[in-house]
Amino acid sequence: MLQVKNISFKYQKNPVLQDISFSVESGEHVSIIGESGSGKSTLLKLLYGELDANKGHIFWKDIEILGPKHNLVVGYDFMKYVAQEFDLMPFITVAENIGKHLSNFYPEEKQARIKELLEIVELTPFANTKVKLLSGGQKQRVALARALANEPEILLLDEPFSHIDNFKKQSLRQSLFNYLKANNITCIVASHDKEDVLPYSDRMIVLNNHKIEANNTPEHLYKNPETPLIASFFGEFNVINKKIIYAHQLHVVEKSDLEVIVKQCYFKGHYYLIEADLDGENVFFRHSETFTTNTIVCLSIVK
Repeated sequence: MLQVKNISFKYQKNPVLQDISFSVESGEHVSIIGESGSGKSTLLKLLYGELDANKGHIFWKDIEILGPKHNLVVGYDFMKYVAQEFDLMPFITVAENIGKHLSNFYPEEKQARIKELLEIVELTPFANTKVKLLSGGQKQRVALARALANEPEILLLDEPFSHIDNFKKQSLRQSLFNYLKANNITCIVASHDKEDVLPYSDRMIVLNNHKIEANNTPEHLYKNPETPLIASFFGEFNVINKKIIYAHQLHVVEKSDLEVIVKQCYFKGHYYLIEADLDGENVFFRHSETFTTNTIVCLSIVK
């Protein structure tokens, strides 16, 4: 397993992470979430050995992960890291980039492996295209395939689908994360997108104010959001009588003590998100139909 013990890190005098501890089992999928600047990318760099921790220790099984003060070459053979900068070779093809670190002693196996990875990241038609001609999203998929080429034990992904358009995102997530589970590859993903997290993660780690604010299953954190930060990750929410209430938990009824005045309606596909005024505070609720501005609506909280 991966063990992170009391890690702290700061850039010059600015603390980024303080006393971070958690463990990840072999084959487990863990997502790291938090606002921009919360330390998600920094934590991945520490796990990879790209940075030196100011305090604490990181172990993968019996091997301590050490940074550049201890290693001339950053990284370990059993671990791959896909950062937001892809570090590809632009003047060779997609297939050549993916197979760059595969052995040439077994050419048939190498080509079969490249073919398999091209299918996983849905780039088979671009196998012989030079990387410099690809879009940002396509380059990101090449980087993912290359990281998987030598079957790492642990994969670190920093916003892995941030450059990929919505037309490809869903099928690529399914293909990649199903492959990792099937091959028992441990995966740690830093993401701001709940669609990267909810269907696939075994656990979520929430970073806030340099520390871990929560560490639990996505289902538990969704159903029991202890702070507005956690609730905000899952969608629109309200704080009513000091309780966190999701927009979908507010239902329109004929009469109630919870009366709001409609301010704005937003079409969201199979529902409308309604912004309303409750005693001078904004509240959001969902409804199947739109409302005219300034309509008075009665709401009921349904857990």
